[in-house]
Amino acid sequence: MGLEYLVGLVLSLLLLAYLLYALLRPERF
Repeated sequence: MGLEYLVGLVLSLLLLAYLLYALLRPERF
């Protein structure tokens, strides 16, 4: 498991969490 893969995985998880938060809280956007 490379460092680039780990960084990409963390970034994708953060982006997914942000999108889920945006869907759950539409009044903030």
